[in-house]
This record gives sequence, C-alpha cells and structure tokens, in this order.
Amino acid sequence: MLLKNIPNKQVMKKLAFLFFLFTVILLPVNAQKKEVLHFIVESGTFQRINTPVSLNIETITKSDTLSFQLYEKTNGQMVEKPFQIESGYTPLLWMILDGTTNAGVKREFFLYINELKESQNAITADVESESIILKKGESEILHYRKEILYPPPGVDSSYKRSGFIHPFFTPSGNVLTRVSPPDHYHHVGIWNPWTKVRIGDHVTDFWNLYEKQGTVRFAGINSIISGPVYGGFSVKQNHIDFQGAKPEELAINEVWEVRAWNSEPLTGLNAYMVDLTTFLSVAGKSPLVFEAYRYGGGIGIRANEEWTKDNSKVLTSEDKTRIDADGTRARWADLNGIFNGKGESGIAFFSHPLNREHPEPMRVWPIDANNGRGDVYFEFCPIRYKEWTLYPGQLYSLKYRMVVYDGKIDKKTADRLWNDFAFPPVVTLIKK
Repeated sequence: MLLKNIPNKQVMKKLAFLFFLFTVILLPVNAQKKEVLHFIVESGTFQRINTPVSLNIETITKSDTLSFQLYEKTNGQMVEKPFQIESGYTPLLWMILDGTTNAGVKREFFLYINELKESQNAITADVESESIILKKGESEILHYRKEILYPPPGVDSSYKRSGFIHPFFTPSGNVLTRVSPPDHYHHVGIWNPWTKVRIGDHVTDFWNLYEKQGTVRFAGINSIISGPVYGGFSVKQNHIDFQGAKPEELAINEVWEVRAWNSEPLTGLNAYMVDLTTFLSVAGKSPLVFEAYRYGGGIGIRANEEWTKDNSKVLTSEDKTRIDADGTRARWADLNGIFNGKGESGIAFFSHPLNREHPEPMRVWPIDANNGRGDVYFEFCPIRYKEWTLYPGQLYSLKYRMVVYDGKIDKKTADRLWNDFAFPPVVTLIKK
C-alpha cells in the first residue's frame, strides 16, 4: 500500500518544477511588496471633504525599477488609494483624504514598495502653441497664456501681454474671466502685476500698460506635471522696466506654480480646486519697494462681462459685500453670478495665513462701477496699506487657492474650505 501512494517520476518532476517557479519567481515578487511607512492622518478640529494631504518621504530610497503602493486600512480591509510623488528638495507623497472625514477622526495608511506599474493621470497639463492647458479628464479647467495677446485692432499695442490665466472654466463650461475689456484694456483674466515699484531713483508702473513704463512677460517653462492626484506647471515671468539705464531691464524675477487637484471639495456641486503660488525675487543688486496703493500684486480677476450689479454677488469671510468690502480685510472672498441660460456659477479666493498682511486687504469694485454697469473686479492686495521692501538674495512668496464651482456656496462651506487650505490634516508617522 505504501508503494502505491508514492508519485511516479513524471509527477515528481512536475512538482519540482512548480516548486522552482514558486521559490525563484513568485517569492521575489512578493518580497518586493515591503512595508516602508505606516502613518495616521488626523482630521483635527475640522470636518474634511476630499482634502489634499502630504507626507514627507525624504528618508525613503526610491528605485527606478520599483514603485510604491498606498493602502488605507478600513474595517479590517486594505483598500488601495491613488497617490503622487512630488520630487524636490524635500520629496512629498500627496494623496486625497477622500470622502467626508468628520472632526476628530483618525485614518490609518500603509505605504509599500512593490513592482513598478503605471498610474492613470486624472489631471493633465498640455503645452500648446499659445497656452498651457490644465484638464480634468477631457474637460478643460484653465488656460495659462504664454504667447503675447495683442489688444483689439486699432488699440495701442502697448496693451499686449502674456503671463495670465484665461479662460478659466467652471465644470459646466461657463467662462469666469475676461481679457482686454474696452474700459480697461490692461485687464487680463487672472493676473497680478505691481502698480508702483520704486526701483533706484524712479517708480515704474507694471499694471497700467498704457503708461509704457513696464510690463510682465512669460519667460519660460520650468516644469509640466500630470498625475492621478494633481497636475500643473511652473513658469517664469519677467517684470521688465522700461525706465532704467537701458530700454529694457529685468527688475523682478517671478515664478508661478499652478496646481489643479483631483478633488471634489463641495458636496453636491461640481467644482475645480486650483492653487496658485507666486515666488518673487529682486533681479538687480539693490532693494526695491512695492509702494502702498489700492491696486497691485496678490491675485486679481476681471470677471466675465455677463456679470453686472444685477446678477452677481460678492461675499467675504467677514460678511462684507460689494457695498462695503472694498478696502477691508478677509481670509476669503466668494464671487458668484448668473450666466444667461447657463445657470449660476462662482469662484472663491482663499488667502493663505502665511501671506503678507493676512487677512489681506482687498480691492473690490463698487456696485456702480463702469458708469453704473457694476462689472466685477476683485483683488487680494497685500500692499494696499503698507509698502513692501524686497531685498536681493531673498525669496518671497504669496499663496492662494481658488475653488471654481457651478451653483452657489454659503459662508459655512467657504469657511470649511479655508480651514482645509490653512490648516491641513495632521500626519503622524507610526513606523519607518
């Protein structure tokens, strides 16, 4: 009986071959899936809805042939989550804390090293001849204009300009921005030139282009990024002084970093969330001064021509409206209006608490602007009441978030969005 239970030689060979496959091929692959980080994300004192979260991963060595996998432990199950690595001086892992996470809640995550695999890019940045276009899927979010835009025929060509955002779309396709309006040809979508800049023994206006004292130009692409968590770009912008010793002199180096998130930050409404950070440095060897003025720098928007006093509203974090918001300070401002036959849409601007003069002063056009039409113009203006001196060898920054949506939001929602921006969830490392 014992002899009958012994496998024949052919069966033994098959078993040996299978064992070889398991030990030589399968085990090394599985061995590659190695836990490298175990961490907790805490919502803190605020409710979170689809919030970007980052984790410093500079202690982890990344191979060209291996990649990472991120899992959340939920009800005893391991659920894989999308993530994205941001390379830089300090490498970061970015993810979206998806869904609704109530205040005081902790969520548990594990990062593994595993075999290399491709991820789907939810947010893409495409470089075209005139613009850089950010998209979510097939839907365009915004265009950053890198080629010179000239004013309409017959208008002084000194109004030509590059280095601004237009068009900026809502998810339904409504266009929020406007360029070269006949009342202010120098207005170009979303932009941020400085108005009175003291450079040595003269003052240059980079805002009012018709003065022919200076301008701002797109000067090159630093990087283009597409990914499952965010997509965006980094670009150089030169502030050119026409009043120096030479016909054109570089006065200010500027870098725009623009990032669109693969996030749905509003419950029940379609929305895009975009961050814009501007970095400034002095190009010359002497300090320069942004003189105090009601226009200049920060971030500004000239809204679509459909918005007037009859169909648009402004609300700030301090409950100010178009009637009394101008010159006041705020953490955020929400602009909302109706598009003919296309419903209601809006854009909310959020100032980061580390910004100069935060809560920031604002320039908000009065309700009777432009001979009573009531066109919409808004700007966070960090030099409205106090001049700002920039020194050579130093880097200065201002950071803003924009949430573009269809429908309307209330003050409670805007406060939650600002809390997400200002005080993101806390990440606690359990194990390296």
